[in-house]
Amino acid sequence: MRLLHKTLLSGLLVVALFAIYAAAQSKSKTGLSLSEKVQNLVDMNAKKPLLRFNGPKFREYVKSAPRNYSMIVMLTALAPSRQCQICRHAHDEFAIVANSYRFSSTYSNKLFFAMVDFDDGSEVFQLLRLNTAPVFMHFPAKGKPKGADTMDIHRVGFAADSIAKFVAERTDITIRIFRPPNYSGTVAMITLVALVGSFLYIRRNNLEFLYNKNLWGAIAVFFCFAMISGQMWNHIRGPPLVHKSQNGGVAYIHGSSQGQLVVETYIVMFLNAMIVLGMILLIESGTPKAHNKNRIMAMTGLVLLTVFFSFLLSVFRSKAQGYPYSFLFK
Repeated sequence: MRLLHKTLLSGLLVVALFAIYAAAQSKSKTGLSLSEKVQNLVDMNAKKPLLRFNGPKFREYVKSAPRNYSMIVMLTALAPSRQCQICRHAHDEFAIVANSYRFSSTYSNKLFFAMVDFDDGSEVFQLLRLNTAPVFMHFPAKGKPKGADTMDIHRVGFAADSIAKFVAERTDITIRIFRPPNYSGTVAMITLVALVGSFLYIRRNNLEFLYNKNLWGAIAVFFCFAMISGQMWNHIRGPPLVHKSQNGGVAYIHGSSQGQLVVETYIVMFLNAMIVLGMILLIESGTPKAHNKNRIMAMTGLVLLTVFFSFLLSVFRSKAQGYPYSFLFK
């Protein structure tokens, strides 16, 4: 009887040890539980609004089940050796969206923002079959990402407002963008006012130049160039300097009439300036001067007006899809 009792105890002990071993093996295979994942993400999010994942963390928190949260992931290559000229600008815009969400009233544990750098997780790029950067992807709480879960930055760009719109379309969570205050414009204005005031004080006994029509005309024309090129839009919306083109290069002209890039405004300003210069030369060629001089001015003005107006029309065609007219250049 005592022997049977010992045998039963030994059997129960073996069964208990086997159950513990099986549970440990099962947990090692399945990874963290859902509650552990969410708690870890919330803890990490409390320190950094934009999480930075490597390969193992990406597989644990983004690819593996179970999940009841969505992930917006930016795949990028920030190292200078990777020569991704727009990745830094895209990262800055993505960080603005993550910060805006983290400190907004809509923040919850149903959505997280993360990034994977190529040097930290090259296997992630291989897993997703990506050979370019940056890429913004939405990983839903259930199921696999579909085609619409990859943001088309070639069409809409990667400004913070565009990313927020993409997030709202995929998750039904609206994020109001809050940009950090930028005092560079205020400092520049104060500096300009101080310089102008100092100059007027130094020339206080000789202010005849204030009655110079050419000076005021040049100031008025420059102001017009700044306004029609979109400098005020840049100041309000804060668009990126450049963005990525469809062939993987750098685009200096936004492909939509609903957006623009910082470099684009300077290109448009230059084209308008050359058109105005051509018009001035054509007008001046009609004033009494040497015959050859008038002819040179007229030809130069005509060439400037024709060529740069064609370039400007070409820029407009690239932004207004379907516009039928062109001149010299398409």
